[in-house]
Amino acid sequence: MPPRRVVSLVPSITEALATTCPERLVGATDWCTHPGDLAVQRVRGTKNPDLKVIGALAPDLVVANKEENRELDVRRLREAGVPVWVTDIETVPAALESLGRLFRDVLEVGVPDWLAAAGEEWGGPVPEPSLEVAVAIWRDPWMAVGRDTFTGDLVARLGWRNVLADSAERYPHVEVSDLDRDGVTVLLPDEPYVFTADDGPEAFARARTALVSGRLLTWYGPSLVGARAALTAAVAP
Repeated sequence: MPPRRVVSLVPSITEALATTCPERLVGATDWCTHPGDLAVQRVRGTKNPDLKVIGALAPDLVVANKEENRELDVRRLREAGVPVWVTDIETVPAALESLGRLFRDVLEVGVPDWLAAAGEEWGGPVPEPSLEVAVAIWRDPWMAVGRDTFTGDLVARLGWRNVLADSAERYPHVEVSDLDRDGVTVLLPDEPYVFTADDGPEAFARARTALVSGRLLTWYGPSLVGARAALTAAVAP
């Protein structure tokens, strides 16, 4: 029998579950903000989930992610007899494939329409880049998206070249001068750091800046549908 009581420790997967099979979702983290009317038991954060609360929910599946969640918490849940499905996402195709397996093979609800639409929107070859970008994710200290990330792959599929794609780290600490270059557009998302019109753009003298939705850049799920047009519009001169 497929899982009937699912706890999600991944905000983007929480949205995917709530959109596709809401009756099975019984718990989610405090960071799971979509859909806005989500009414399930909160289990604290992605890095410090309350394992006792999760256990009390008697889930037959917990969904986690290698990057967002701690191996220690996954191990403790499994030692307590709770099955945990761990995703490892570094590209858009990998995200779509992983979600397809979850809904088709694990939950046995078939491939949802939004997932098929996301596949059509983001499928196909990676285009030649027509714009150089950097993706800031934090300030004081400044951090940005580097190599081998879902966001970096999504950016490439938009036809943009991440100037830090060859970085030695996935999320390197940087100086403003590393990003503030002629011809570069610095993307300033509203998560995890909340960049705003008054907090972020003023740091750059040479590069263009664009305030964008962090959810559209970093979440894999229903948010992928329409994200291409929205992000393209946000960066347009």
